[in-house]
Amino acid sequence: MIQNYLNNNISRYASKWLVLAIDVLTAAVTFFLAYCIRFNLSFDFDVDKLLVQLPVVVVVSIVSFLFVGSYKGVVRHTGVKDVYNIFNAICLASILMISLVLLNREVGLLENFTIPLGIIIIFSLLSFIGLTASRFVFKSLYSNLLVRNLKVSKNVLIYGAGESGILTQNALTSSSRGITRVVGYVDADNKKSGKQINGVKVFSEHELTEGFILKKNITEVIFSIQNIDPKRLRILVEGLVDFPVQVKIVPPVEDWINGELKASQIKQVQIEDLLDRAPISIKNSKIEKELEEKVVLVSGGAGSIGSEIVRQICSYNYKSLIVIDQAESALYDLQQELKQNGFHNFIPIVSDVRDKNRLNAIFEEHKPNMVFHAAAYKHVPLMEYNSYEAIKINIAGTKTVADLSIAHKVDKFVFVSTDKAVNPTNVMGASKRIAEMYISCMQQQKKTKFITTRFGNVLGSNGSVIPLFRKQIEKGGPLTLTHKDVTRYFMTIPEASQLVLEAGAMGVGGEIFIFDMGESVKIFDLAKNMIKLSGLNYPDDIDIKITGLRPGEKLYEELLANGESTLPTYHKKIKISKVRDLDYTDVRSKIDELCITNMFFNGNTVKLMKKIVPEYVSNNSELCELDDKENKGNIDKTTLKIVQS
Repeated sequence: MIQNYLNNNISRYASKWLVLAIDVLTAAVTFFLAYCIRFNLSFDFDVDKLLVQLPVVVVVSIVSFLFVGSYKGVVRHTGVKDVYNIFNAICLASILMISLVLLNREVGLLENFTIPLGIIIIFSLLSFIGLTASRFVFKSLYSNLLVRNLKVSKNVLIYGAGESGILTQNALTSSSRGITRVVGYVDADNKKSGKQINGVKVFSEHELTEGFILKKNITEVIFSIQNIDPKRLRILVEGLVDFPVQVKIVPPVEDWINGELKASQIKQVQIEDLLDRAPISIKNSKIEKELEEKVVLVSGGAGSIGSEIVRQICSYNYKSLIVIDQAESALYDLQQELKQNGFHNFIPIVSDVRDKNRLNAIFEEHKPNMVFHAAAYKHVPLMEYNSYEAIKINIAGTKTVADLSIAHKVDKFVFVSTDKAVNPTNVMGASKRIAEMYISCMQQQKKTKFITTRFGNVLGSNGSVIPLFRKQIEKGGPLTLTHKDVTRYFMTIPEASQLVLEAGAMGVGGEIFIFDMGESVKIFDLAKNMIKLSGLNYPDDIDIKITGLRPGEKLYEELLANGESTLPTYHKKIKISKVRDLDYTDVRSKIDELCITNMFFNGNTVKLMKKIVPEYVSNNSELCELDDKENKGNIDKTTLKIVQS
């Protein structure tokens, strides 16, 4: 053990002292050369003076190198920072030498120690050149010897010939994992085409063909463009997935380790990178003002959306944050995460939104000013034949929290809904639509301001199609898809949560806010891209199996119901839905009846749901037999018109 310790420390420090010794020797040689140059490349100078001055120069150089630490850099990874350190060391040595000369003139300690200023200047220039050149010579020798002993493991093409691309090349060539050869850069700027960066040629986008990739034996294409538009990235990547290459991406600068890019951080492009949306600013003055010194309660706070709402609220100056969820493990994980990130002013509570007595006690104790209601069951196939639970959580649970909000004089109640509530074809969507309707009924009391937010699928949420596809790819496939023409809208969890907070801040009560979900994505194309991005081929390596639409599933999602339109807001991604008028007394009476009927396990609950929501027509489900045929026909015609338009 002691022997290993000694060996490790000897190998660790020996190289530093060797570099220092070479640097000092270089300084001594360049001082001698400075004299030769000063006297016209001859030895026509006083050698005795040189012999007196040389030891002093050596000592001064050692002091300078030790003080600056220029000898500590790893020679084979010499870069701009190392050259900067050498420059600082030489400047310090020159200043010390001039100071000694001036001091010696006054005191006269050393005879013959009067170095002409011209020699010091020449020495400084020669030393800087010599020390820098020696490092790059050793670096080049090391690289050549390594290349000779090791085979090139991969040929890489870097997409982006900007600053990020150059740093990517440096990270790849200095990595000790293996020999990576950067074949070239690709850049959209035609002015760069044909030029070279660090000896590597820049190619135009038009040259990037399958023939070019095969000819150059390229195995990886790395996208190194900071702040690239996700839509453009998707187009570029989709143009490469059919080629025999791996497609990778450099992370944003803020994710680099200590501001420096490491080769290990360059990851394979994930489907989320292609679906990702424009980055958002978490801090928002309107939200900040709304949450200032407020007690905020988040139900379903450990879920996908609820937990992100909690994380974002934590960055504001609220008074207290109450996080409620019935999932103990998920709530514990969130608690630990927040603590590790330095957030402590929150109260996690294990509770069920169906338990009115327990919730009432929580409201009485903490007196929240604002409620974000995100607790819900959301899996369409599961809820289709578990209507009791869907009604109990999504409707009765929402009703309980809404009623308590009024009773305890909550200022604002923000309800997190879903696009599946629009023209619902399943129990889950219908339950969320009925919850929306109850929220509208409560708004009529003009006490608490009730606000509804409606949006589609979120990337990475529990039950999302992307994690499912990823697990299926890991198992070797096939990927299961319900229908070849299924399309869905996608939004990132942080963006959806940010917009929920924004809508809550701007809402004055009674609005249904619709979020701009961008373009819908065809799930079949998404599945194919995921297979190809995993380095596999469709259908040779992994196939896609069409299983048929699940009970209650739609081919496409909508954000507006029949008869609804939108109004703009100051936020370009948030619009207000103009919903049709409701008979609030009748609707509330029917919802109360539904909740009471559900408590007694009465089998007529779905029929009652269809009466409350006339546009609720089941699809591909055993519940289709409960639909009124005439009503179904009218709705199908309306839906057809929407699709055609």
